[in-house]
Order: sequence, then structure tokens, then C-alpha cells
Amino acid sequence: MTRLNAKSRWVVVAMITCFGWASARGQTRPSDEPLPRGAATTRGDDPVSRIRDEGLNRSQAMETLSYLSDVIGPRLTGSPNLRRANEWTRERFESWGLSNAHLEAWGPFGRGWSLRRFSAQVISPQDIPLIAFPKAWTPGFERPVSGEVVHVDAATMAELGKYHGKLRGAVVLFGAVREVQARFDPLAVRLGDTDLLRLANSDVSTPAPPGLARTITPSERLAMLAGNPVARLSRAGTRPATVAAGRPASRPSTGPAALPISRVLSFMAEEGAAVVVTPSTQGDGGTFFVTSASVPGDSPTPPAPGGGGVVPSNFPRPWATTQPIGGPAQVVLATEQFNRLVRMIRAEERLTMEVDLRVALHEESPMAYNTVAEIRGTDLADEVVMLGAHMDCWHSGTGATDNGAGCAAVMEAVRIIKALGLEPRRTIRVALWTGEEQGLLGSKAYVGKHFGYYPEPTTGPSRRPTTRAAGKSSRATRGPGGARGQGARPTTAATRPALVKREEYEKLSVYFNLDNGTGRVRGVYLQGNEAVRPLFRKWLAPFADLGASTLTLANTGGTDHLSFDAIGLPGFQFIQDPVEYWTRTHHSNEDVFDRIQADDLKEAAVILATFAYDAAMMDAKVPRKPERQPPTN
Repeated sequence: MTRLNAKSRWVVVAMITCFGWASARGQTRPSDEPLPRGAATTRGDDPVSRIRDEGLNRSQAMETLSYLSDVIGPRLTGSPNLRRANEWTRERFESWGLSNAHLEAWGPFGRGWSLRRFSAQVISPQDIPLIAFPKAWTPGFERPVSGEVVHVDAATMAELGKYHGKLRGAVVLFGAVREVQARFDPLAVRLGDTDLLRLANSDVSTPAPPGLARTITPSERLAMLAGNPVARLSRAGTRPATVAAGRPASRPSTGPAALPISRVLSFMAEEGAAVVVTPSTQGDGGTFFVTSASVPGDSPTPPAPGGGGVVPSNFPRPWATTQPIGGPAQVVLATEQFNRLVRMIRAEERLTMEVDLRVALHEESPMAYNTVAEIRGTDLADEVVMLGAHMDCWHSGTGATDNGAGCAAVMEAVRIIKALGLEPRRTIRVALWTGEEQGLLGSKAYVGKHFGYYPEPTTGPSRRPTTRAAGKSSRATRGPGGARGQGARPTTAATRPALVKREEYEKLSVYFNLDNGTGRVRGVYLQGNEAVRPLFRKWLAPFADLGASTLTLANTGGTDHLSFDAIGLPGFQFIQDPVEYWTRTHHSNEDVFDRIQADDLKEAAVILATFAYDAAMMDAKVPRKPERQPPTN
């Protein structure tokens, strides 16, 4: 070997060093080493790798969601804002190259409602600005009103009658003080290994855990994600409230014989009260939960007073009545402030409150609309894979987590597929539903029109299963295209009618839904359909590094996939981390863009796009659950 002089040795060392640097930069990660969260790689023409790369590195999901929630804002069913969202999403689909983008009418839904102006504050004996919000469809005033603040906490009509002649022009605080305790559990949570294992081991017959005589903690909500109903006693009274499928109880009782709020409102209207203010039944620290106003009258169902829940299915609906709602205005107040005002009154302070509330009713058209668009398939174009989420929301926030996030994710999923030039064999159809918050109305109407429905029984009682979890209302069917939707299955065996199948019934392969907030996707609820497990396991495999690997037979309620599942079509909702959904954002004033987790949303869109594409490329349709056989006598 020839000895090298000093200069030559320096050149050789430099060459080796540079070669080492180049090799290190080009070195690939060992195949068995997990990718960091959010990493995106491309492997040639592999569609899943390309979907992942596009969705994680060039996502438009947050831009879409910001416009939907920040610019358009609250999207109450029947409101001008929701119609603007319909038009804007249709235009976005067209700009991305989707075909057959259109608004599909359903209904009649009824009158719309929107808020024009609102403020509330105590003006005497001191100024106290209030954190409050009117309930949807409440009547308003032509000019601000002021009145003495009176606290009414009555559990019976006899107790309520004690206030006869004392409420004219008053602002009534109705309800009990709700104890607010320090939160030692975090508001935001993710599913841990134990939670996911519990879900994986659950089935449709998992027994309910025992009742809890206290507030449900975030960790207990995780246990309910498997669809286990939990009975609990509220802090405010002794009547048990039911929590199902991870949904918190909507209205705690104010006593063992709580009055129907409709009868309370009738009494208040007769007495001439100006405003009825109820405390938020959930939340604290400035977060309050508010949905729909109630209609004065004799309600067949006695919901307890409060602002956190929705109108029960057999309760008069303010959007559907053709008469003025009437009665006093209805407002929800942050719990701590409600409690303070009650304590001041008990200390014999005379309070005066001023409320400025101006609203608009929209009765020019009773119809509502779903936004629908497609990526046309190739050799199996007559068969359909569907993605969906609901675009309507309640009005105190901007509907970012419920369910703008789901809309942005499904929109991003089809944008990714189209942007990559992928050519699915089946048609991929995306639907943005409306009327979900009033009982899955838009998806039920669509399913009934396109796929099938159960007609009304002609004899015997008409009883249907609850297709909504606690805190969500359910609706009966009324025939094809009716505003009350299709898909609910009668349970009385002697009067069960046969399913009416539309021509498209056999053409739908599967429907995928996203509607549990901003949390990352962790797997899929199989809705009792064991046959899809091998498929979904395969489709989730590329996302194990993102924590999406859990499959559970358990059902989950309260989302639009139920409209499909109810008539035997494969409809699925993804398992998601709760994050702050149940504790802070669901139906609250904090349902806003800033509570969105951007990485979670991007990953959800990627998984949705992959599931849609994989389902569209199969030789056969996604397996269905065995059809229920008619009863034998």
C-alpha cells in the first residue's frame, strides 16, 4: 500500500466525510420503526401513501373550517346563515371538480330564526354585565325591556301558584341554584390504552354500570363511549337522569316532581312575565349550553327546566308551529351569575335587569336543504360510497366542533381524492346534512327518498326505538320525504310494517360519518356488524402510528349514520378522542374555531379519504348485517 502524504490524507478524509453525510441524508427509516405523528411518506403510486401525503402536507381543512365557522358563523336549521353555508359548500365542491354538486330539498321543516341583537345586564342597584344567550326560536322585543328580577323555584303547580299576581313585567329566574365545584379532572381528555381496550372488548349487549350519585367526570364519560347507558342522580334533585352513548344528561331535575317547562311558560305568559331566565345545566367558568326554546302549553313529556338539552321528540316544536310562539322571552344564563343573582335576592336586594333581544323569523320557505356532490366512478359508477357530516348547529357558538369539524374533514377527504386524480370504481358521494340537531331530519329524509323507509303502522301502537342518545331528540317517520324523516324501525312486532326499499337500496355500498368533535380518529364503531371487521382492520393498518386501530362492536348514537343503519344499510361513525367535546364545546358558546385541534382534523380527513377510496375500489360491496326476520307466531 502506498503511503499518502499529508495533503492526500486530508483529501481522502474529506471525501469519506462528505460521502457519509450524503448517505445519512438519503438513509431511509427502518421499516419496523414507527413514524412520528403527522409524518407523511410517498411510496410510488400507492394511493394510501399519496392520500396521506396530500392530506398532511397540503391540507385545506382548516381553511375550509375557518370560513364555515368564522365567516358564515352559526348555522341554525332554517336560518339564512345555513342557506349561505349550503351555497358556499356547493360552490367549493364545484371548484374542486366534483360533479352533480347541488342542494337537495327536504321538508317541510318550518320557520327559521336568527338573532339580530342581544344584551342583558343588571342595571340596579349596581351594573352587572351578564354572560347569557337567548334560546333559539324565542320571541324577542321591539325595544329593550327592563323589569324587577324575581326568583321562582317551584316543583309543583301549587308552589308555582304562590306567584300569582307577582310577575307582571318581571324578569324571572326560574330554577334551582346549581352547585359549582372545582374541576380536578382535566376538561380535555384523550382515549388511553385502557379506554380503547374497553371499547374493543365491548359488544352491543354490554351491561350498564351502576348509577352515580354525582357529576360524571371525564374519565367516566370515556367508559360510556362503548354505548353503556349510565343512570345518575343530579346534584339539584333526586330524580335520576339517563346518560347514553357518551352523551351527558340534558336536563337535571329541580325536584322529585319537576314541572314541564311548557306549563311553567304558560303560567308565566298568563302572569305577564317579560323574560324567563334559566341557568345552564352544564358548564362553568363562562361556558354555558343553550339550544331551543320551548313552546308554552301542556306538554306530554315533562322535561325539567334548563337550557342544556333539546326539545323531546313528542314536545311541541317552535320551528314547526304555524302560530306565534308567544309567552315570555327565554334566555340561558351562566351558572355562576344565576347563582349570584339568586343569593342577592335572598339577601333582600331588589334587582332590575334590562334585556335587549331582537330576533327575526324566516317563513318565506319552509324547506331545508342538504348539500350533495360526487366523484363519479368508473366501471361500478352506479354503486355508491357515501361520506357525510351535519352542517347545521346551535347558535351560541359557531358550530366548529359540532359539526363544522366533521364537515371540513369529509370535504377535505373528497378534495384529496379529486386533487390526486384517483379514479374510484364506485361513485363517492359526499353529503352535508341539515336538521341533524332537531332529530337527524335531513339524513332521514334523504335516506327515505333514495334508499328506503318504514311506513307508519296502520294498526296498534306506533312505538319506535330511540335513535338518539340522551340530549338528542328522535323522530318518527312520516313517509317518503317527510320532514320528520325516515329510517326509524317500529318495535311492536304485531304492527311492524315491511321495509319499503327504493331502487337505490342495493346500490349503496357503505356510509361513513364523522360527528364527535375535533378529536383524532381512533377507530370505528361497527354497529354490531362483525362482517366488516377484517376489512376495517386492513384499512386502518396504515394509520397505526396515528393511534387509529380500535374496532368495537358497540353502537354509538346521536349521529346521521343511524338513518342508514336503521334500514339495514351499513352506516358507521368513527371513534374519536373526546378532547373537550362533552365538557366544553358541545352545544355551548365555546363551540368555536379556537377549540379545534388542527393535526387531529387533518388526520381524520386522511382516514376518511382512505376508507372511502378503499370501499370504492372493492370488487364487492361492504357486507351488511343479516336482515331481521319477521316475527313468527
